[in-house]
Amino acid sequence: MTENKYSDNREEHGHAEHHIVPIPLYLMVFGILIVGTIATYLVAFIDLDSVFAGANTLAALLIAFTKMTFVALFFMHVKYSSRLIWLTALAGFFWLAIMFAFTMQDYLTRGAGVFTR
Repeated sequence: MTENKYSDNREEHGHAEHHIVPIPLYLMVFGILIVGTIATYLVAFIDLDSVFAGANTLAALLIAFTKMTFVALFFMHVKYSSRLIWLTALAGFFWLAIMFAFTMQDYLTRGAGVFTR
């Protein structure tokens, strides 16, 4: 028997079934985000500049990147999405890396300077 061209074939039209995430997983991710927020707060009080200049900023950015990854993967459901969504998310991360690279290139090539009024 031939397939009707108007049949409701979800895979044919690119509509996948929705993935249902269990509530304990959401609570675990929420806990990770809370711990990351507390860690960011605590890192602000520790002077890591003795390790190298900007270590506090780097530590805060690493924590923020980890939190961003959990939000994107679980709350935005990227983990359970198609390859096109993954490509879009990775393109956003790539663009963010480019912007950070240009910002750091500008920042690191400046002289010490004297800032007076």
